[in-house]
Amino acid sequence: QVHLVESGGGLVQAGDSLRLSCVCSVRTFRTFGLAWFRQAPGKEREFVAGMLWSAENEYYTDSVKGRFTISRDNAKNTGYLQMNSLKPEDTAVYYCAVEISGGFDLKEDDYDYWGQGTQVTVSS
Repeated sequence: QVHLVESGGGLVQAGDSLRLSCVCSVRTFRTFGLAWFRQAPGKEREFVAGMLWSAENEYYTDSVKGRFTISRDNAKNTGYLQMNSLKPEDTAVYYCAVEISGGFDLKEDDYDYWGQGTQVTVSS
């Protein structure tokens, strides 16, 4: 059974940085596509960043380009989202998700497993 556990969220000020982690329960994590989504209060969940199982072809939504970086350490079965220059509009619950086919997609329906989410709050 695949389980994902996120951590690293918190309350920060605008301009600060956070690094989110997503630990996967299985070693086959190395073959999964990885993505991060977020859901702000009153809004739908949206794609933030994704990468292929091979760690190639990173993709970011426009609002985070140049500020966020997705990465993975397959030896630790862990994915990361480094978030720099945080803004109040980045406030949301952040979720990691994996696609067992090895790819990634902007649509959340294509993902097979999700974490429980971690809250990120950015004050102005």
